[in-house]
Amino acid sequence: MKPLIPILSLSTLAASSAIQQPLHESDSQALISTKRPLVSSGALQDHIFADNLLKRAEELYEIARLGKKQYGHPTRVIGSEGHIGTLNYITSILSEYSDYYHISNQSFKAVVGDVFASRLLIDHKAPTSTRAMSLTPPTKNKDIVFGSLILVENQGCQASDYPPNTTGGIAFIQRGVCSFGDKSAAAGKAGALAAVVYNNEHGPLSGTLGTPSKYHIATFGISKEDAEPYIEELKAGKKLDSSAYMDAIVENVETFNIIAQTKGGDQDNCVMLGGHSDSVGEGPGINDDGSGTISLLEIATHLPKYAVQNCVRFAWWAGEEEGLLGSDYYVSQLSAEENMKIRLFMDYDMMASPNYAYQVYNATNEANPEGSGELKKLYTDFYSAHGLNYTLIPFDGRSDYDAFIKHGIPGGGIATGAEGVKTEEEVEMFGGKAGDWYDPCYHQLCDDVFNLAMDAFEVNTKLIAHSVASYALSFDGFPKRVSLKSNAEPEKSLYHGPNLVM
Repeated sequence: MKPLIPILSLSTLAASSAIQQPLHESDSQALISTKRPLVSSGALQDHIFADNLLKRAEELYEIARLGKKQYGHPTRVIGSEGHIGTLNYITSILSEYSDYYHISNQSFKAVVGDVFASRLLIDHKAPTSTRAMSLTPPTKNKDIVFGSLILVENQGCQASDYPPNTTGGIAFIQRGVCSFGDKSAAAGKAGALAAVVYNNEHGPLSGTLGTPSKYHIATFGISKEDAEPYIEELKAGKKLDSSAYMDAIVENVETFNIIAQTKGGDQDNCVMLGGHSDSVGEGPGINDDGSGTISLLEIATHLPKYAVQNCVRFAWWAGEEEGLLGSDYYVSQLSAEENMKIRLFMDYDMMASPNYAYQVYNATNEANPEGSGELKKLYTDFYSAHGLNYTLIPFDGRSDYDAFIKHGIPGGGIATGAEGVKTEEEVEMFGGKAGDWYDPCYHQLCDDVFNLAMDAFEVNTKLIAHSVASYALSFDGFPKRVSLKSNAEPEKSLYHGPNLVM
């Protein structure tokens, strides 16, 4: 393996960043017309090999090891040396093609959190399903707090839901109606020492509090099954002595997105694609989303062999695992003019889950910006043409397409599955093991180079190449952008990124 590039400080890298590069006028007609042959799907796919993808995965894992000093294990979470190394790695490779791409960084402030230890006791027993919420603050002075468990009325979204004795107690709140962050803040305003949100459906409950608030308090989630006996006892008037402990931090870090756009091609009609450069703190994230990062990078190194008729813009987002921070920020900074130049956005997150299914986001023109359905058909047609099965999965805000479709930009993407459970029917379609997660190492330390299905990795990277080449060549038959408005359904999504928010 070639030596890894030296690690620069985040401030050094960010100092050279651009806030938002507009879509550029073509620097040279030579990029479009002369020596390079026009891109084609078959030609671009022919450069994709599993061995090269695996080599990049091994390099990325070595970079993740830089996070060991701070976290005790490999990680590429934002703010870590592993993520700084990832940004350096991507930027260094792209810089070799600076004659072909405009390369820019877009810096922004991101919120990160980590829970080092937590414990919840209700009536002197620890509920087995207890989970600490992401971006939770610690208990006061990072010490144990004691109080009675207080059953909150309704879903704890209004101040009136909290009885007077909430002050000095531990609020017990049903999931639903409003976000976990709103519940935590409402409990904090009511004087609670900690909050416990219990599920309103089967299974354990974990999520994120989202944007920090000075009113947030240490917040846990537990299952409906664990909660039901406590609810019955509280309604019967029994006092349940409880205690909570949370050692956690929530802090701001500076990070950045990386953008590479072709200098050639029609700059008013751009195909955009992205994956996220960060992992969770618990592991190196070689599948999530090292695989998408690698797929985009591999294609970006071969596209310069060809001319394009429409511009192509690659994006590596930071802060996806903290709630789509990078992509949200990017879209929020687009002017109306720049927004309209993006004909579609394609999201590539988790391309190589070991117990994979070939998954296509069920993006329709009826519920999303027009063109989303045509993009879905490009994916399904590819799988069908290669004799491969596929399934349609919810287009529910769990990845970086979310901000795009909410701002009128058609979107879609493919995946291979995360913590969902594979069915017997899917085993018939894809092989693998029924009853297991698609990625048994999802958000865990074992998401390393041995956690990749290389056959799926190669197939999906070829499909990404196909999507890039197809739209770089022509938008014939693809709906034109006519509005910044979105057809996306206005109901609140349960997800914003990988974590539940409500």
